[in-house]
Amino acid sequence: MKMLINSADTIISDALEGFAQAYPGMARVMRNPDYVIRADAPLQNQVAIISGGGSGHEPMHIGYVGRGMLTAACPGAIFTSPTPDQILAATHAAAGDAGVLYIIKNYAGDRMNFEIAIETLLHEGVPTATVVVADDVANPAQDLRRSTGATIIVEKIAGAAAEMGASLTECAQVARRALRESRSIGVALSACTIPALNRPSFHLGDDEIEIGIGIHGEAGRQRTALAPVSQIVDLLCSALADDLDLHAGDRTLALVNGLGATTQIELYVAFGEVAQWCAARGIAIERRLVGNYMTSLDMAGCTITLMRLDDELLQLWDAPVCTPALRWGK
Repeated sequence: MKMLINSADTIISDALEGFAQAYPGMARVMRNPDYVIRADAPLQNQVAIISGGGSGHEPMHIGYVGRGMLTAACPGAIFTSPTPDQILAATHAAAGDAGVLYIIKNYAGDRMNFEIAIETLLHEGVPTATVVVADDVANPAQDLRRSTGATIIVEKIAGAAAEMGASLTECAQVARRALRESRSIGVALSACTIPALNRPSFHLGDDEIEIGIGIHGEAGRQRTALAPVSQIVDLLCSALADDLDLHAGDRTLALVNGLGATTQIELYVAFGEVAQWCAARGIAIERRLVGNYMTSLDMAGCTITLMRLDDELLQLWDAPVCTPALRWGK
């Protein structure tokens, strides 16, 4: 596999250096241990929102550091959880006196390392709360569900609440509500290739797709023949609507997220099918995102996320945000 890198050993440090050069007024990149923090942090009297996870999912998480979203993010190695010392260092640098909300993806390593760091912080008297994102309907067992596109939504909602001066308890409550109202599922047309391994994480035939994949190349719940995107979207949206219990009259935010190697034109085609699917059932799409927001290196495919909206969630979604990956409002 050909990549624009110097070496597999330096890909994370080189990428962080490039990120620092690209967004000098928005975020600061700290090294040894690695984390990214808002340029104006720490903020007193404002809850700090901190997340993190393995690299390879860019712009997740570092691309969402900035006003109205994350206060800090901890990037691990490729598909590897950040370490407790990264989380502790980011917290000490980012936290004011209003406490810290951690948004954690539902993977064993992420949960374990954040829990280790949080235990230390509790001994230090730092007020903390956690939200574990588990939105992937490919697994019927809710506690085993992986984290996919809803992570972006939860981070945006929590960050907006914090920016508006909400308390730690209030930020956690609205983030959990956003999560309860969100579901995601993905499809892969090809696997990703981890630089250090230089081989695909799994193999699909030329006429095969994998339904319900994870963002690290985990196997899905169904392997089937390639079909027109209208049929694929019908399968994915039906699973989301059934699990979320969506009905005619519901208001939604729809996210069609590329996994790294899918072209923008394909994502537009997919979103058009999502819009038609929802319209045919009387489900309103009031907000939408189409693009690469949570990738899996060079995997071809996409995830679809639907969140049921209410007035408060809509207000928080629409609130100004200024990060490398999401920007709107004043």
